[in-house]
Amino acid sequence: MPQRYNTSRRWTLFRCFIDRLRDCRGNIAIITALALPALIGVAGLGVETSYWYYLKRGMQNAADAAVVAAATNNSSGYASEALAVAAQYGFQNGVNQVTITAASSLSCPSGISTSPCYSVTITILVPQFLSQVVGYTAATTISNVPYTRISSTGMAVSTSHSYCLLALGNSGAVGIQGNGAPFANLAGCSIMSDTSATCSGHNLNADYGDAHTINNNCGVVANSNYPKVSDPYAYLTANIPANSCGGNYPQKPAKKHDPSLPVSNQWSGATNLSGNVMVCGDLQLTGNVTINAPSGAVLVIENGQLDTNGYTLQTSSGSVLTVVFSGTNGSYTHVPTGGGTLNFSAPTSGVWSGVAIYQDPALTTGVNVTAAGNSPTWDITGLVYLPNSSVTFSGAVNKSSNGSSCFGLVVDNIVINGTGAILAHGGCSTAGLTLPQGASRAQLVY
Repeated sequence: MPQRYNTSRRWTLFRCFIDRLRDCRGNIAIITALALPALIGVAGLGVETSYWYYLKRGMQNAADAAVVAAATNNSSGYASEALAVAAQYGFQNGVNQVTITAASSLSCPSGISTSPCYSVTITILVPQFLSQVVGYTAATTISNVPYTRISSTGMAVSTSHSYCLLALGNSGAVGIQGNGAPFANLAGCSIMSDTSATCSGHNLNADYGDAHTINNNCGVVANSNYPKVSDPYAYLTANIPANSCGGNYPQKPAKKHDPSLPVSNQWSGATNLSGNVMVCGDLQLTGNVTINAPSGAVLVIENGQLDTNGYTLQTSSGSVLTVVFSGTNGSYTHVPTGGGTLNFSAPTSGVWSGVAIYQDPALTTGVNVTAAGNSPTWDITGLVYLPNSSVTFSGAVNKSSNGSSCFGLVVDNIVINGTGAILAHGGCSTAGLTLPQGASRAQLVY
């Protein structure tokens, strides 16, 4: 008899197989094993990129600080300055895969009016670990270890102002004061006070107004807490010729019966000068005077004033002049007075280059100017140096008829009233004058 097929047994085996397929025990382990590389890569990338972000923030802070230091240094030592500052932030050039590059004389980003710019870039190579599992490409390989490259760059511009007006404030007075002065116009000039500055009612239109302490409204851009500017012209006192007057200093008559000035102290008409010329006591004009000094002249007024007496003192075309007030403290006056006009140009070379009027810094009395710019009128190309003078400035300074458009004024302190204006500026390079320069300050631009 043929053997019958045991369908019941086969069905049982089939059900067992189906049950095994439905049994989920152990599946998690399989799925986990299959997904583990991706999970490790994602987790690793998250951890590493968080570290990279943290590291880049620190690098950016270091690059910004370093480039500000470089731009503030503003000299051939800018790169060393940048490296030293970056090292203070823990990034040392050539150590731990760190590279630092500093550059100068770069074009600044658009919208930056001053240039050139400085830049500092910090680059570091960081080893990759789990991020490479997901195929994150390495920048380079060192000893079979993949590295990624992270960089941060800072850019800054170095700014400093040259000043057509510098108030030294050695007396401790407020350096620059504007009393209303609704028509004052110092546009094209920047001004600096080594003490404070206060302008009520009007900012004087100066491009930049800087002060060592507080600047209250002086300048279109008013800056406080600027470094002091040292007197850049005091050293010229060594060039003042020795006093040859022998103690004789005639003064113009103060009373009806006082003796008149000697003829040598009264000038009129064309006058030829060369080298150093000394006048003992007051010099008074008795008519318009034209100075012919093609090779330049230094007019030293010893213990006296320059009394224009309503007339004009001018230099002829091609002639240059420096007027020096020197002498001793006491009852003498050491300033230009008397209405009229001063219309002359300073030399463009030599020891007195760019200096039109120089008041000996040893003088502390008889030095104040109460009507600067209009009594006499100042049409001057060059520097007027009055380091211990309290000046009241009400007129308009323009260039001399035969000179470049350049004017600089150094005082102890100054009050600007009414229409005080400096019209002569922009041509100081041609005039041979280096204006007082402020300290370099850096500004981040990128």
